[in-house]
Amino acid sequence: MYNHVKNANRNGPVSNPNWLSQAQNVKNLNKHVVIDLIRFTSGGVARVDLARELGLTRAAVTAIVDDLLAMELVREVEGHRPAGRKPIVLDINPDRSRVIGIDMGATHVTMVLADCSARVLREEEEPLSIHEGPEICLRIVNRLVNRVLSEEGITLDQIGAVGVGVPGPVIAETGVVSGPPIMPGWDGYPIKDSLQNLWHCPVSVSNDAELGALGEWAYGVGREVNNVVYIKVGTGIGAGLLLNGQIYRGVTGTAGEIGHITIDEDGPVCTCGNRGCLEAVAGGGAIAKRAVTAIQHGQRTRLVDIHPVERITARDVVAAARRGDLFAQQLITDAGRHLGTAIASLVNLVNPEMVVIGGGMSQCGDLLLDPIRRTVNQRSLIVASKAVRVTASLLGRRSSGMGAVVQALSIVLHKYVDVN
Repeated sequence: MYNHVKNANRNGPVSNPNWLSQAQNVKNLNKHVVIDLIRFTSGGVARVDLARELGLTRAAVTAIVDDLLAMELVREVEGHRPAGRKPIVLDINPDRSRVIGIDMGATHVTMVLADCSARVLREEEEPLSIHEGPEICLRIVNRLVNRVLSEEGITLDQIGAVGVGVPGPVIAETGVVSGPPIMPGWDGYPIKDSLQNLWHCPVSVSNDAELGALGEWAYGVGREVNNVVYIKVGTGIGAGLLLNGQIYRGVTGTAGEIGHITIDEDGPVCTCGNRGCLEAVAGGGAIAKRAVTAIQHGQRTRLVDIHPVERITARDVVAAARRGDLFAQQLITDAGRHLGTAIASLVNLVNPEMVVIGGGMSQCGDLLLDPIRRTVNQRSLIVASKAVRVTASLLGRRSSGMGAVVQALSIVLHKYVDVN
């Protein structure tokens, strides 16, 4: 996320008459880079390592670091070393501000309250139906935020920024969802502006799968991996693409809509209006629907204990599968095979180092992962399949929430740099 800045200092002397202004801009740019190096390096960073990484003199690094210390954005602490004198390293000052990460799913909303070092101070989840539309859902989100802050003794003016994830394509600049298949009534709704007017602080809105990729890259299984695909498998199915250390969104924010790859041309109708999409055959809603239909036709399974049968959810199927229910396990295996088919195409197209499976369905573990891995190996190019690692999310249900925290912290930390 900072490679483009590393080379900025190697282009020779500035010849423009506005050299003083440009020199200040370069210094300011380097402050942003230093902030990101510190926040995404576990255990802190020594000044000498910053100089080597950026190709700067120690004097230049000292000037930048001294500014950041004066802003109270970073602090100096003892680093870790097995033996000998412990080095002095820089890390983010956790008390500089507080941020909030919000993950809005199809059936729930999760709120993560964190400090400036991304340490989670509080996490809460509440039920929510995305089908009820923006006004009702955002009212639930606002109520959750105010309740948690009140219980923690924090006021909204102490919150530096909020990151929000939603299960649909997002135009990041405006914070508006565009044609979201599983979010009826949300198309074009000004989520970002509405929440900023409500909370009076900066708000960033992104697709939830993109935030899942960001969360796993920053704090999860994808650390130090610059090409990560995160697949969020829940009621809907989406992919977050982190390529060369940058989130790739596409022109209209619809990049990564893997849930709408056609798996079966004559398959069930999808929420997008097409037939046989991956989401329509392997999403949480599709799995629950298959279970209900099978039970109504006499299928033997522990799921028959749920009354009425129409109330069966994907979570119920996952729970039954983990308890050894063969029918539920077969549903998960079939979903994994369909997912593997779509992911194989993505592996051929994007050639990532890692594919991370997250979302509610990932709680099935190897029951879901094994058929995905087998199908990816069978259907993707040999050279691509050998290079990719398919793994479960390390952060679990927290991936997108932590990605939202990353976005919020980026706003806060870089805002202080720009102001000063």
